[in-house]
Amino acid sequence: MDIKTIKGVGDKTASILNRLSIYTAEDLIHLYPRDYDVYEKPVLIKDITKENEGHTVAVDGVIVGGVQLYRAGHFSVISVIIRDMDGNGMKANWFNMPYLKAKLVRGQRFVFRGYLSAKNGQRVLEQPAMWKPAEFEEEVGVYHPKYPLTKGISNAQMTRMVKSALKLCEGELAQDPMPRWLRRQYQLAEYNFAVRSIHFPGSREEFLQAHRRLIFEEFFLFILSVSGLKDSKAKRANTHFIPASDWERKLTASLPYELTAAQKRTLHEIEADMSGPSLMNRLVQGDVGSGKTIVAAAALVNAAAAGFQAAIMAPTEVLARQEYNTICSLLKKADIPVEAGLLTGSLTPKKKKEAQERIASGKTQIVCGTQALIQEKVNFQNLGLVVTDEQHRFGVEQRTTLSGKGNDPHVLVMSATPIPRTLALILYGDLDISVIDQLPAGRKRILNAVVGREERPKIERFLSGKIREGRQAYVICPMVEDNSEIDAENVTDYSRELQKKLGGSVKVGMLNGRMKPDEKNSIMESFAGGGIDILVSTTVVEVGVNVPNATVMVVEDANRFGLAQLHQLRGRVGRGSEQSYCVFVTNDKSPAAMKRLDILAHTDDGFAIAEEDLKLRGPGEFFGERQSGEFAFAAGDIYADSDILKEAAQAAEEIRRRDPDLAAEENEPLKRRLSEFTEEKLGKIGL
Repeated sequence: MDIKTIKGVGDKTASILNRLSIYTAEDLIHLYPRDYDVYEKPVLIKDITKENEGHTVAVDGVIVGGVQLYRAGHFSVISVIIRDMDGNGMKANWFNMPYLKAKLVRGQRFVFRGYLSAKNGQRVLEQPAMWKPAEFEEEVGVYHPKYPLTKGISNAQMTRMVKSALKLCEGELAQDPMPRWLRRQYQLAEYNFAVRSIHFPGSREEFLQAHRRLIFEEFFLFILSVSGLKDSKAKRANTHFIPASDWERKLTASLPYELTAAQKRTLHEIEADMSGPSLMNRLVQGDVGSGKTIVAAAALVNAAAAGFQAAIMAPTEVLARQEYNTICSLLKKADIPVEAGLLTGSLTPKKKKEAQERIASGKTQIVCGTQALIQEKVNFQNLGLVVTDEQHRFGVEQRTTLSGKGNDPHVLVMSATPIPRTLALILYGDLDISVIDQLPAGRKRILNAVVGREERPKIERFLSGKIREGRQAYVICPMVEDNSEIDAENVTDYSRELQKKLGGSVKVGMLNGRMKPDEKNSIMESFAGGGIDILVSTTVVEVGVNVPNATVMVVEDANRFGLAQLHQLRGRVGRGSEQSYCVFVTNDKSPAAMKRLDILAHTDDGFAIAEEDLKLRGPGEFFGERQSGEFAFAAGDIYADSDILKEAAQAAEEIRRRDPDLAAEENEPLKRRLSEFTEEKLGKIGL
C-alpha cells in the first residue's frame, strides 16, 4: 500500500519519508519507536533530587510574579517563577517562543513538564509543555512513542501517520510465521498484537510482550539464515591449497617489531584453514590497533606465493587507499615480488579500466578496493582469498558477491567491534572465530576524562593548545543537524560555533554520513594530510583512516552511545608516539550514566568493555540508545537484548533439529517468512 494512501501524505512528505526507507504503509508500521515518553505524576519541588537533573519532570504549580523577556546569545528567553502547592518555587524558561507571553498570566495554574537543568546552582525547568491539571491526569502512565526522525518530520507528525497506517492495515492481519508450539514454549505474543502494541502499548506489560516478540523473531530469523549459510559452506572442499610460505616469513622478519602471541596464534589458525581439507570461513576479531592488518597482509602474501590472487575490501575509499599503501610498503621493505593494485569508485575511467585489465590477466596478485571490487566488470583470473575489513559494514550479499568472483575462495573477515564471545558465536554462526586480544608493546595508554557540558570552555582551551602544538583532534556529535525534539549536539551547528570561537587560524572541518562519497573522501584525506585541524563528525569516523597526528578525541553527549562504540571511536586516537586524550562529555550525570562512562576511563580492553556493557545494559530495557553502526536490527540490540538473542539461538537449533528443511505443514508460514527475510534483509544486517 503506497505511503501516499495515508491521509495527509503528499509528494513532499513521501519524499522525506523515503529518506527513512519508508515507501509503503507497511514500511511505516515497521518503523518501531526508538524510545517512549511515559508521563509520570507531578513531583513537589522539595522532592526533586540531583538524579532528576538532565531528565524530564512535571511540576504542578501557579505562575507568580511577572514574565521576564530577554536575549541570551542567539536566543530570546521567556522566564517565569512557578510555585507548587507547598509554596516552594523554581524558574521555568522557554527559548525562542515569545508568543507564549500572553498565556503566562500570573495566578494561572498548570502542570509544567520539561527538561530539568541546573545552572549556577539553581534548578531550571526548560521548555516545559503546559497542561491543565485534569488534562494532564489523563496522560499519566500513557506511553507516547518517540520515532527515528529526519529533517522535515516532527514526532507528532510521525505518530499521526503511524496511527493512520495501522488503521489502514487493520483489516489485513498477517499470518503469524511462528509455529504455535514455539510461541507457547518461549511465551511469545501473537504477531499482529505485537506490531500494534509496540507503537501504542496500553501498559508496561504490553510493551514488554510486544518488544520481546519482535526482537525474538528478528534474531530467530537471522540465526536460521546464518546457520543455512554455514551448512552450505561446510560441504565445500578446499580447492585452493595455500600453505605458509617463505614470502610470509620474509614479511614478518622485515617488521620493526615482533608479532604478539595473539597475532601469531591467529595467523597459525588462518594457515591451518587455508592448507586444510575445507574452505576457510574465519572471522578475526581484534581491538582497535591490535594489528589485524599485518595478519591479513601475511595471508594475502601466502595466497600470492601459492599462485593465487587475493582481494581485500574496505568500506571506504580512504581506508582502501590506506591499506593499499600499507601493503605496498610492506612488500617493498621485505623485497617480495608481488604486484598490488587499487580499485575504487573514484578512479578515472581510464585508470579503472587499466586496473580491471591487470586484475583479469592475473598480473595484479593482491587487490585492495571498495565495493568497486564487486562490480560486474571486475573479473579475476584465479581468486583464492577474499578479505573484508571492518566487515560489520558489509552485508552478507556484498561479501558473497566478492567471493563469487572466484571459484570457492577462502574467506577471511575482520572486525574491530569488540563483541563478547558468547554473542559472537551466535551472530557469526557461519564463521570460525579468532580473537587478537593483545595490543602491540610500547603503545601509550590514552588518558580519559568524563565531564559535564559546563566544562566545555576548558575543553575548547585544551583543543586550542593542542592545535598550537601541531596536533589534530576529532569532535564527535550524535546528530547531523539540530532537532528541536532531541537535546543533543549536532555536527552542523557545533562546527560553526567552534570555528567562530577558535578563530581563522584553526581549520575546523565537518563530516557526516549524509555527504556524498567523494565529499567524505576528500574531507578525510584532507584531515589525514593535515589540512584540517579539528574534524567535527558523526560516528562515520568510527571506520576511518590512521591519523597518528590526531591526539585528542572529544565525544559530545557520550551518554547517547553504547560503551563498545565509544571505545571504538576512542581508537581513532593513540595511534602515534605522542600522548593522546579522550574526553567524554555528558549531559546525564545520574549515577547509572556516570557508572557506565567511568568504565571507559578505567580500562582500554575493548572485550572487557563489551562484557561490562552487556551487564549494565541488561535485558528488559526500553529501546534506549542503540549501538549505532553495528548490527542494524530493526527491533533488537545485541547488548540490551542478549538474553533474548540466546533464547532465539536455542529455538533455531531446536526447530532445525525437528524439521531442518521446514517441510512440515505447520512450518510453511515460517519457511515463507525466512525466505523473504534472507532475500530482503539479511544483506542489510552487518555480518
